[in-house]
Amino acid sequence: MPKRKKSEDGVLEKEAKKVRKGQAKQPVEEPEEGAKEPKVGKKKAKKPSIKGPRKYILLIGDGMGDFMIKELGWKTPLEVAITPGLDFLASYGEIGYCQTVPQGMHPGSDVAIMGLLGYPPEEKYTGRGPIEAYARGIELKPEDVAYRCNLVTLRIEGDELIMEDYSAGHIDTESAVELIEAINRVAETDKIELIPGVSYRHILIWRGGSGGLQTHPPHDLSGKSVWFAFHAYDEEPYLKDFILKAISVLEKHPINQQRKLENKPVANAIWPWGQGRAPELELFEEKWGLKGAVISAVDLIKGLGRLAKMTVIDVPGATGYLDTNYEGKVDYAISALETHDFVLIHVEAPDEVSHEGNLKLKIKAIDDFDRRVLRYLLERITELTDNYRILACCDHLTPISIRTHSTKPVPFVIYDSKIHTKKKGDIKFCERVAYESPLYFASGPELFSYFIERPLKEEVNEG
Repeated sequence: MPKRKKSEDGVLEKEAKKVRKGQAKQPVEEPEEGAKEPKVGKKKAKKPSIKGPRKYILLIGDGMGDFMIKELGWKTPLEVAITPGLDFLASYGEIGYCQTVPQGMHPGSDVAIMGLLGYPPEEKYTGRGPIEAYARGIELKPEDVAYRCNLVTLRIEGDELIMEDYSAGHIDTESAVELIEAINRVAETDKIELIPGVSYRHILIWRGGSGGLQTHPPHDLSGKSVWFAFHAYDEEPYLKDFILKAISVLEKHPINQQRKLENKPVANAIWPWGQGRAPELELFEEKWGLKGAVISAVDLIKGLGRLAKMTVIDVPGATGYLDTNYEGKVDYAISALETHDFVLIHVEAPDEVSHEGNLKLKIKAIDDFDRRVLRYLLERITELTDNYRILACCDHLTPISIRTHSTKPVPFVIYDSKIHTKKKGDIKFCERVAYESPLYFASGPELFSYFIERPLKEEVNEG
C-alpha cells in the first residue's frame, strides 16, 4: 500500500496557521433585537377517574417566542401559526408575560426552566454541564467540573474560523457515539472523559479541573467567526490539548469521510461549554407539596428533574427535534398524572429550528406543538380528571433574525378547568397580546408560585 502523502494541514489547518500568523479575531458584537377552537368538554368524554386535588401541567415550547418579522408582515411566528389550542387557553384563561431570565444571566434553557420550576437561578445555578451530567446519572465529586460538549462543524474561510453548524447537521446518535468513543481511545488521559449522549449533545467531565474559563454556547455563534471563542481555551492548556487531539481524530474518522461524500455536515470538532460544579436543589415535593414528573428528550431538562428528585420519564421516540413523538409525550404525561400531581412536558423542536434560522420550520414546530401536544392533551385530560390547571409558555425567545436566545420577556397563558369557564373573546396567543396584558411577573419563580399556589382572579372575585 502506498504511503499516504503527509498533509501540511489538519487540525483545522493547524488552527488556520495560527490565524495566518496574526491575532485572534475580536468577539462578535451582541446582536440587536429588532383552525377551530378545541372542543374541550363539548363532546361526551369518559367519566373522569380522579376526583379531588387539582392536577398541574406545565407545557414549554422551547424558544417558541420571537420578534416581529418583515417577511410575515411584521408579525411573529406565533401570530401566523395555526394555534387554536393556545388561542382557546388565551380566550378563556389569563395571558401575560414573564421575565424568565434574570438580569446579567445568559438566556439559556437551563436558567429559564430552573426558574419556571420555582427555583431562583441567581441562587441555585452553577452551569449547564453539571445539570446534564446529573441527567445521565454521572456522579460528580466536589472538585470535578462538567461541561456540555457539542459535536460541531467548523469551517475555515480565508482567515476566519466559522461555526457552520452547532449540531453537525443533527448527527445521528449511532455515528456520534462512535466518534466520541474514538476520541476517548486516543486521548490517553484519566482526567478528562467524554460521556456520549444523544445526537450532537454530549458531556465532558474534567476530574479536578477548572471551571473558570469563559466559554461560549455554539448555538450563539452560528454562522459567525469564532477564533476569539476558540482561543479562549488557551487559558487551560490541558483542556485545549484534549480538544486538539479530538479534532485530529475527527478529521480522519471514516464516519466523517462518508458524511463528506454524502454532502452532510462533518462533525470535525468538539466544543465544550456551560461548565460548572454540582448544584443543589430542594426536593420539588418538599418545596411545593406536589409529586412531580418531567417529560423531555433533552438531558438538560431531565437533569433539572433529577436534581429536584422528580420522576423523569423517558418516552420512546422522543428526539428533541421535529420528528419527536409528540403524542407519546402526552400519553406518558396522562399516565404520570394518575399517580403524580404535576407534570412538565417540554418540547425542544421550536428552539432547534430557530437556531437553524428556518422560519418555515419554526411555524411548523409551533403548529405541531399546538395540534399534537396541547390539543391532544386537552382531549386526553378529560378522561382522567375535570380539575386541572395548565401553564403554557416558552422558556425564552429564540428569534429567527439572530438565531440565538434573547433575554426579552416571554408570553404565557394559564388556564384552569374549574375557573375559566367563560370566554372573554377571541384572543390570539402571541407576544403582542401578552405584552399588552397587565399580568406581568418579574421572574420565573414568581410565575410558578402564582400558577401553583395563588388563587386566580376569578377565584378572588367569586370569594
